[in-house]
Amino acid sequence: MTAPQIKGWCPGALTPMLSGDGWLVRIRPPAGRLTPPQAAGIAAAALTHGNGTIDLSSRANLQLRGIRAGAYAALIADLTPLGLIDATPTEESARNILVTPFWHPADDTQPLAAALANALATAPPLPAKFGFAIDAGPSPVLTQAPADIRIERSPHGHLILRPDIHPFGHLTTRQTAVQDALTLAAWFLASGGSQQGRGRMAALIQSGTQLPAGFTEPASQPAATPTPGLTPQGWLTALAFGQISAETLQTIAALNRPLRLTPWRMLLIEGTAPLPAIEGLITSPDNPLLRVTACTGAPGCTQALGETRSLARALAPHIPATQHLHISGCAKGCAHPAASAITLTATPHGYGLIHNGPASMPTTTILTAERLLAVPDLLLKAPNAPSL
Repeated sequence: MTAPQIKGWCPGALTPMLSGDGWLVRIRPPAGRLTPPQAAGIAAAALTHGNGTIDLSSRANLQLRGIRAGAYAALIADLTPLGLIDATPTEESARNILVTPFWHPADDTQPLAAALANALATAPPLPAKFGFAIDAGPSPVLTQAPADIRIERSPHGHLILRPDIHPFGHLTTRQTAVQDALTLAAWFLASGGSQQGRGRMAALIQSGTQLPAGFTEPASQPAATPTPGLTPQGWLTALAFGQISAETLQTIAALNRPLRLTPWRMLLIEGTAPLPAIEGLITSPDNPLLRVTACTGAPGCTQALGETRSLARALAPHIPATQHLHISGCAKGCAHPAASAITLTATPHGYGLIHNGPASMPTTTILTAERLLAVPDLLLKAPNAPSL
C-alpha cells in the first residue's frame, strides 16, 4: 500500500491546494475574528466560486472547498476588499497566530495579536507549520491546539512566554511580549529547530536542547476543553465534523453579530442574546455528533482510501458519552492526530480498528462499512484477529 503523502505545508488564500473536490483555499481571519460583512462575503464567495462547503480547521481558520478551475482570481478579488487577503504569500504564511476566543476588550489579547502579526510580516521566515498562540486568560484553553510559542498567564496572573510542551515560561509584559516571542523564535532557528520534527518547537525541546535562562515561571493548569453553550463572550456553537454550509454562514452573518473562530472547530457568536434555531449549528453538549471526528475522506481527499463522514454520522449514536470515535481516510489522521478511544483508519480492504491509539497505529482487525453499520457494537470490542 502506498503511504499517504505528508506535504509539510499548509494551504492559504494565496497558496491554494488541489484536493479531490477542487481547489482548497484557506482563509486566516485577523486575530481569529470575522465581522458580519466579512462572514457574509465569505459565504457569497464560497457559493459563487466553489461548492458552498466551508471547513473550520484546528488552527481556527476557514477552508473554502471545491473552488472551480478558473475561478481562483475572481475569488481573491472578492475577498481582498474584506481585509482577508495578505499582500504576499510570505506575509500570509508568517501570520500563523492562534487566539483564545474568550478574550474581552479590556485584556491583552487583541493588541498583542495585532502587534505580533505586524512584527512577523518582516521577521526572518519560520518553518511552514510554526505558529504562535495568544492564550492570556486566567487559565489557558489552547494547550491542546497546535502552537510553538505560547503567550499565557502564570498562576499569579503574570504574562509568560512558554515554548510548546515546556512546563515553565519566561516572565514578560504586554509591552515586551512580542519582541520576546521573536527572540525565542530566533533562538529556535539558531538552535537548529527547523531541522527537528518538521520544524516544530516540541521536537527541539524533546531533543534536550537547553533553553536560554529565565524559563522558570510555572504555567497555569489548563482549563477543560469547552463545550457548546452560552459563555460570557457569546454562544459557543459546534458544527458536525467542523463543516458549515455557505447558506448557514449567511444566516449567521444576518444576525449582525461578529464571529470568533476556535481550534475546536466551533464558532463563538458574540453576544449573550438568545440565538434563533439555525440548521447545522450544534448548541447542546449532549449531541452524539460531538463524540466523533472525521476528515474529509473520499472522494474529497485524493489520499483517502475510504468514505468517512456519512459512516461517522451513522455510528455516532452508538458511541458511549465517555468515549470518542475518530474515522480517518488514511493513516495520516489529519482531523485528529492524537490517540482516540476508538479509531477507524481506511485501508484498501476496509477500516482498521484501533483502540486507544492514533490513525497511524498498525492493526490486524479490518471491518467493512457494511459490517460496522450492521453490528456497531464491534467498535467497542478490543481488536484482535483479522475480520471482515
